[in-house]
Amino acid sequence: MRTTQHIQLRLVHLYPQQLNIYGDHGNVVSILQRCRWREIAIEYHPVGLGDKLELRPGDIVFIGGGQDRGQQQVAADLRRHGAQLRKAVVGGMPALAICGGYQLWGHFFQPQEGKRLEGISVFDAETVAAEGRLVGNVVLESKHFGRLVGFENHSGRTTLADGQSELGVIDPGPGFGNNGVDSGEGAIAHNAIGTYLHGSFLPKNPVVADWLIRAALAQINAPQTLKPLDDSLEQQAATIAAQLES
Repeated sequence: MRTTQHIQLRLVHLYPQQLNIYGDHGNVVSILQRCRWREIAIEYHPVGLGDKLELRPGDIVFIGGGQDRGQQQVAADLRRHGAQLRKAVVGGMPALAICGGYQLWGHFFQPQEGKRLEGISVFDAETVAAEGRLVGNVVLESKHFGRLVGFENHSGRTTLADGQSELGVIDPGPGFGNNGVDSGEGAIAHNAIGTYLHGSFLPKNPVVADWLIRAALAQINAPQTLKPLDDSLEQQAATIAAQLES
């Protein structure tokens, strides 16, 4: 079999210490392992508070979720990189932003207590916290990926602007989605995805992991046909998750 080890992708993980709850690190493991199973060379590159961010073709950017305190810790630092991240996303860089990271990749997040946290406006979205948390299992249908499953736990209510594409819709499946009102869940802009789905998201939804990998390969003009993997366990996990009541 022809090896693809010369292909060098990079998984850029923003603020792994501050934003990493409800199994979000499993998304990192999923991307790295699915590349390695296919002999696609990939390196892990964490970026913390105060670190320099240098993006390059072949990068996949990941930012996880966190409590309000974690978001407050990273918001100002993230804005340092906002222009660079927006430009890279418009240029096709793949990215995944979960929960708190998703909120900060919109225009702003207003916590219940404390000042408004300005975001970086990758997504045309605004988030305001409200009384009560939206908690439970989620099953949504995405025109991009089909059925997706996960677990949500958030006080923020995210509203997408007209023209901002949602990741999917939860109706009639269980879950609250962006705000518990309009049935939409997540957002997608170019090759960047924002979602409230934890639990971890990518291991139960490998079609999304492979989509991110292909987008990264396209950035370096590498072949994008991925070696098939045995995803029977992942599909079984997704089926069981979809059968759980919220």
